Amino acid sequence: MTNQKTNDFKEIVRGRRSIKNYDPSVKISREEMEEILELAATAPSSVNMQPWRFLVIESPEGKAALAPLARFNQNQVETSAAMIAVFGDLQNFDKFEDIYGKAVEEGHMPQEVKENIHKSFSGYFETISREDMEDVVLVDGGLVSMQLMLAARAYGYDTNPIGGYEKDQIAEVFGLDKDRFVPVMLISIGKAADTGHTSVRLPVDQIAQWK
Repeated sequence: MTNQKTNDFKEIVRGRRSIKNYDPSVKISREEMEEILELAATAPSSVNMQPWRFLVIESPEGKAALAPLARFNQNQVETSAAMIAVFGDLQNFDKFEDIYGKAVEEGHMPQEVKENIHKSFSGYFETISREDMEDVVLVDGGLVSMQLMLAARAYGYDTNPIGGYEKDQIAEVFGLDKDRFVPVMLISIGKAADTGHTSVRLPVDQIAQWK
């Protein structure tokens, strides 16, 4: 079965639905999943520190471990091609050299600009409270999650963002440091087994104002 990819942005946005039932026979190859995640990860983030970390849960064993943590979303867990747990890394500044060193190496910025950015923000990242850093990674995690869902749609797949799961347990169950990795959301991904529901959206005149 060949998935229908599209570059039509309006179709990608307007055609997205929150899908709860998937065709369990449809799998997503590692190559395609990596391409979707790569597109998602072009999302903006604070100081470009890209604090998102993805846990792709696709094996029967992984899904069995996840199932009791997502009790109200069993259809998604059972029928999706994968469940993607999005986390925010509170120690994201550890990746500064990986990001900015590469930017210098590839000619995107001079070395002195990189050094000035490090000097400007190193103290901030050393002293920021856990609560404030959680706020940062949750915002950035929301941005990357939305972009992931749109990227999936462009590849012909469907998704459902899930906030109702055992956030206090998921990191440890999958061997992650719960003090470092903050759960943002779960995203089911696969090929829809139904069309989902069309939803009503508030008109612009109720959600925006001009001054």
